[in-house]
Amino acid sequence: MPLSEEELRLLEQMERALVEEDPKFASTLRGTTMRATARRRAILAGFVFAAGIALLFVGVLTEWYVGIVGFGLMLGGALLFMSTLRGRQAAGPADQQGTAHPSGLTSFQGGRRERRSRSRGPKAPFMERMEERWRKRKDNGGF
Repeated sequence: MPLSEEELRLLEQMERALVEEDPKFASTLRGTTMRATARRRAILAGFVFAAGIALLFVGVLTEWYVGIVGFGLMLGGALLFMSTLRGRQAAGPADQQGTAHPSGLTSFQGGRRERRSRSRGPKAPFMERMEERWRKRKDNGGF
């Protein structure tokens, strides 16, 4: 039994409200993930960058303003790619946390690890390390 016009209108309003409130959840329901969207944007950025390089070379051989347009396209493609990377990094650990693999295992939780020295725990700030080295040198009589 088909829905009435009023029910269809209410359903569309609910969908719009859901997309505005939680776009990530809405994209999951639609079947497109944020990762797939980011991948498409990165591929688009690569094509725009390559077109910019081609126009830059054409501009070198023909008119200077074609080269400027090519440089602009290269810059736009690079900015699009960098914004895509930043968006993925911002959503990275929360997006990857607890995602299940078909094998039933959870995926590695993303993010950067803190570097630690082998014996001393967390690294001291740069200036403190330099001051400590200076004190050791002074105590040992030089080098």
